[in-house]
Amino acid sequence: MRVVIQRVNRASVSVNGSTVSSVGQGLLLLLGVEAADTEEDIQWLCRKVLGLRVFDDEEGVMNRSIMDAGGDIIVVSQFTLFASYKKGNRPSWIRAAGHEHAIPMYERFVKVLSEGLGKPVGTGIFGAEMQVELVNDGPVTICMDTKNKE
Repeated sequence: MRVVIQRVNRASVSVNGSTVSSVGQGLLLLLGVEAADTEEDIQWLCRKVLGLRVFDDEEGVMNRSIMDAGGDIIVVSQFTLFASYKKGNRPSWIRAAGHEHAIPMYERFVKVLSEGLGKPVGTGIFGAEMQVELVNDGPVTICMDTKNKE
């Protein structure tokens, strides 16, 4: 699994002009699923996201997690995170999982993240043409890949 984590002041996801999810202060996650991803990847990534200390403490130091800050999370499926661009100029997404694997993994990731956060996590609509709006706070943007755990 691969994720782009953005600390936001606010974010929203719309489909066909209708907002399907929005949050205030928190995190926007763009999540890509690969065919080789497993439950272990979900558990590891959820722990890392929930424990990531990217929110300021009282002294202005990034020392608080999303749990400490009481923020919200939106997760948007993003198969293009697995773009291969080495050959030619048209990206290939051969490494991205097909729907039969990606949808259950995405849904499970959202469920585990929501349980850990202790409240619902916003989502987009898997496979839909989405418009994602955000105000990046900082900006703080971090990329993680479960294949690079060390």
